[in-house]
Amino acid sequence: MKKKTFLLWAAGTLTLAVPQSTSAQTSNSSSTSAGIFNGPKDFKTWSIGVNGGLLGPVAPTGGQNDFTKWKASAGYGAYVKWQLLHALGIRADYIGGKLKADNSKELGNDEKPTRKYDSYETKLKWSASLSAVVNVATINWLYKQNFVQIYVSAGAGLAGYNPELMSGSTKIDYKPDGTIKELIIPVGAGLKFKLSEVVNLDLGYTMHFLDGDNLDGYYYGGSHDKYSYGYAGLEFSLGPSNKRQLAWHNPAKVMYDELAAQKAALQQELESTRSTNARLSADMDKVLKDTDGDGVSDFFDKCPGTAQGVKVDGGGCDLPKDTTPPKTIVQQITEEDRRLVREAIQNLEFATGKASIKPSSFPSLNRVAELLKNKNFSLKLAGHTDNVGRDDNNMRLSKDRAESVKQYLVSQGANPSRIEATGYGETQPIASNKTAAGRQKNRRVEFTLY
Repeated sequence: MKKKTFLLWAAGTLTLAVPQSTSAQTSNSSSTSAGIFNGPKDFKTWSIGVNGGLLGPVAPTGGQNDFTKWKASAGYGAYVKWQLLHALGIRADYIGGKLKADNSKELGNDEKPTRKYDSYETKLKWSASLSAVVNVATINWLYKQNFVQIYVSAGAGLAGYNPELMSGSTKIDYKPDGTIKELIIPVGAGLKFKLSEVVNLDLGYTMHFLDGDNLDGYYYGGSHDKYSYGYAGLEFSLGPSNKRQLAWHNPAKVMYDELAAQKAALQQELESTRSTNARLSADMDKVLKDTDGDGVSDFFDKCPGTAQGVKVDGGGCDLPKDTTPPKTIVQQITEEDRRLVREAIQNLEFATGKASIKPSSFPSLNRVAELLKNKNFSLKLAGHTDNVGRDDNNMRLSKDRAESVKQYLVSQGANPSRIEATGYGETQPIASNKTAAGRQKNRRVEFTLY
């Protein structure tokens, strides 16, 4: 029964107020980019905390003290913490409050306890300790985000207290001439939730083992006294607002972001190379300049000043004109042509969240490419998405998917000048985005043949 009561009390103090979402996106952090191997200089390493909770003269590893029934009392505390490493900190704690118990609980077989005193109340004037705090888990690797911190702590300190005992209606001061001071060993565990870059929610439970048997003012058994403190509080990080907390640093996300930045830099370098090639091409155009636009450079043009649009020979001189009127062939869009396009739309599939076309879509796209080549039709591709995700990401994805279809058709021989690719994102839904079926219909690429 003692163990059950204790477990209910400890569980209650540890689950006071857990937020519905325990993850904290590091993208909402400060704008400062802290690297993985730069040391703690880019982070906030100092913090202070205040808390309140329940004190009890009991511990799960050693039972209760020398009275048969312990009682929970209000306690309060504060601490200063210095974060040395991502997972290791040093914390100085202060705890105050009262500890109570009596002998009202019956022993086995309804036997009334026969003790010298009826009850006691100990004022815990102060409890100061220095502990090492180790973060056991911080990162949710599935989502590359910070998660709830699970930590354990252990240390040593000193407690000052003064017990008062009751025997009937008589109050007895155990040490009238002063305060008892004894060595304590605090061992604890807790959960921490990041509410912002400045404030954390801290839920914890700490057992305190005393180097003596004076806490309740009475010696009955052979073990030393102990007490526990279950609490909930707030921790406030100290330091510049543009720095993040070292304890919440997410190396996995930083490494991912650094790789993404390197990829962007390489992409920019590639674009710069393309720009350089374009300038070289422009210089070559100057060398091969064709002033009259007849297709023969000025260097080889024997007949400069040829009229615009006139067909010329290799020397840039006029060719004999063909007076036969050209035949105009107008291709009509048939129902079979429309069927091929509808089939391509129905079979078109992309990799999830990407613009890569699945191989199962290639046969129907090949038939559309053949149709464009044979009949010289024009085609408009319009990409659309559902409303899941950010608007700018959806707009970019819809454009990329339409461009991906265009590039594939061109690779199969279609004329790129007759294919237009446009992205509309989530702006033109054809069904409700509130259902999975509706969102599936909205994720599409429309083909318009003309």
